[in-house]
Amino acid sequence: MSTGTTPQSIPAAEAGGLATKPVRQKTRRVAGAGTPAGKFLSYLGIVVIVVYCLLPFYWMIVSSLRESRDTFSNELLPSPISVENYESAFSPANGFTRALVNSLIVAGTTTILVLLIGILTAYALARLDFKFKNAALAVIITTSMFPVITILVPLLQLFTDIGWINTYQAMIVPSMSFALPLAVWNLTAFFRQMPYELEEAAQIDGCTPAQAFRKVILPLAAPGVFTTAIITFIAAWNEFLIALSVINEKSLKTAPVITAQFTGEFGRDIPFGTIMAAGVVVTIPLVIMVLVFQQRIVAGLTAGGVK
Repeated sequence: MSTGTTPQSIPAAEAGGLATKPVRQKTRRVAGAGTPAGKFLSYLGIVVIVVYCLLPFYWMIVSSLRESRDTFSNELLPSPISVENYESAFSPANGFTRALVNSLIVAGTTTILVLLIGILTAYALARLDFKFKNAALAVIITTSMFPVITILVPLLQLFTDIGWINTYQAMIVPSMSFALPLAVWNLTAFFRQMPYELEEAAQIDGCTPAQAFRKVILPLAAPGVFTTAIITFIAAWNEFLIALSVINEKSLKTAPVITAQFTGEFGRDIPFGTIMAAGVVVTIPLVIMVLVFQQRIVAGLTAGGVK
């Protein structure tokens, strides 16, 4: 008969010396989130938001597919379906095709220049230590808060003096001035969360600082760069007021300006169907771009949210 204690009878404190108790992590749950009513309300809210966002675009497509005599019809589906509004939008007299090319030139050039300048500036602000760095960031983001209308008259005077009226740069430079501060701000926050040890490891392996930035940091920063590029492109593509003010020649006008200046059959009536068709054509490239790069956009927007 054994008088000793079995291993099962040894207290945890004696067997392990300092036994640790498992720590239960407390998780917060939204009240009612797991109930059928909570799920129903969640899905209902999603449906309401999706309908609210997509309904104007749906109505624009439907209106563009109506015949001219049915422009103001309230039917949910066009009957019969007609493409005469698209034919009218792309008629040579309107110059819409050339306007699309102009919009692509302006938006593409603006995006490339903003990325080139913004990436280098943001990297310097994220990695270098100097006085008034936070103040410099504040000044940069503040410059994007001025309404376009407040600087339009000085811009017109300046561009007239230097001969920039009716030129592409008259549209590109102001678009950059509004897109660049936001790009620098976003990319600075993105570069700051990247550990500096990555660059140190690359330099130990023989890379120069420039090579470490190009081969290591930039590929890792691709989600943030893509997000910034798409936001910049959309803003430059949709810009209207500056392009309307600094361009008088029809061959240089962008798609939003040409669309707003469509005239009807008699010169004074407003061709709503044609304008809707042009609006659909202008929106399609943006929709395709977002759908193609949606994973990178989400990755860039949520980067740094969870460590």
